[in-house]
Amino acid sequence: MKATDILILLSSTLSRTSTAALINNRKTSPSLFRPPPQPPSLVTTRGFRDDTFSKPPSSIGKRWTRPDSATSSEWEAPSFAFAFDIDGVLLHEKAPLAGAAQTLALLDYYHIPFILLTNGGGKFEADRVAELNEKLGSHMTTENFCQSHTPFQELLPVYRDKTILVTGSDYEKCREIMEGYGFRSVVTPGDIFRAAPEVFPFDTVRGKVGRDLPKPIWRPRKEAGEHHQGSKGMVRDTEQEEREGKLEDHLKVEAMFVLNDPRDWALDVQVFIDLLQSKQGYVGTYSEENNKGRWQGDGQPKLFFSNSDLIWAAKYHLPRFGQGAFQHALVGIWNEVTEGKKELVRTSFGKPHRETYEYAEEMLVRHRGGWLRAKGYKEGEIEGGLKRVYMVGDNPESDIAGANDYDGKGKYGTEWVSLLVETGVFDATRMNFKDGDVRKADVVKPNVAEAVKWALRNEGWVDE
Repeated sequence: MKATDILILLSSTLSRTSTAALINNRKTSPSLFRPPPQPPSLVTTRGFRDDTFSKPPSSIGKRWTRPDSATSSEWEAPSFAFAFDIDGVLLHEKAPLAGAAQTLALLDYYHIPFILLTNGGGKFEADRVAELNEKLGSHMTTENFCQSHTPFQELLPVYRDKTILVTGSDYEKCREIMEGYGFRSVVTPGDIFRAAPEVFPFDTVRGKVGRDLPKPIWRPRKEAGEHHQGSKGMVRDTEQEEREGKLEDHLKVEAMFVLNDPRDWALDVQVFIDLLQSKQGYVGTYSEENNKGRWQGDGQPKLFFSNSDLIWAAKYHLPRFGQGAFQHALVGIWNEVTEGKKELVRTSFGKPHRETYEYAEEMLVRHRGGWLRAKGYKEGEIEGGLKRVYMVGDNPESDIAGANDYDGKGKYGTEWVSLLVETGVFDATRMNFKDGDVRKADVVKPNVAEAVKWALRNEGWVDE
């Protein structure tokens, strides 16, 4: 491959400038990508404007020494890293956006740490990484990839051997993923529908065969004096429970997970609302505590969402609803059921929520530390070395708001800088945020390549 087919950063007329100064001034940069003397084979000029390139530099500063060919004393380790959203930043639908592949290859070649941080999901991390590598010509692993439900693995110590309910775009695939994480007893709304079709007495449920449940669903006997109707459902007394058997003999759900965008909203909402009103999570029961206004106060299952994205950039020319829309629908029905007396208690992962940024920061620290140790750096030189993360995203509601809100609040005190690109859901005519709004980005650039150029100039990673 010719040198003119390769990307690298070259000298800039800007001197090293603080992040705050560049953000406030909103300075733009000239083209920074130029061919290196020892090019990575995957980085080509395809997809860029012709004026993005120029001749190779006559000299390259030590920052641009290929890490593999330098000792720790010769190579300056980066104190910054990148976090990229995928849809609307690197890909549109399934096709790479211009400059995306080249940008990742450049960072990978010079061992500048980065992760992909997406609110997408519904597949195993390894499968998704393999697809992305094929599309982008990259060499990523699961060590620098985090999708919306990846942090669910952190809940294994609590729920590994307990029965959990999971839903998403494909019940069986969702079950496989959670079982792959290590959860040992996973059921779906389809399983419950199979065991008790009367749970959802409509003909809109298609192809939900489901599996056998680990325990039967509790059902009240329809005999006089053995049950009574509460204000919101069926309640049974202690004597009836003793006659029919202990609740422990029936299916109990300890937690409910929304893995990715659900398809059968009606069935899912029905099952979720039933369990949120249940006695201690036993399917088919109704807690008397609800009648006293103590909603979600009788050991009902915890509720977890993998993300809260209301909209996302799909093939259609207007944004499409995502998992956040399902969450809003569930909350709206819950408010009607409880007459607005109790806010739905739930935990949301994904961007913009802090738990996901904490997880991403830990991932970046591990990823950075791994190859620094391989280069011979000592622990004292590695710890605390990640000073700044550039979050590159297209969605002000998630990517940008999350980075701005998390900025400096993690255990490492790392600065998070938000870079908004215009290749996804962002529309300046509809999303004009004022100063102080958490959704307002530090910097706005037309695409991912320009965003990375700005960040690298800001870090002084070019010769003067």
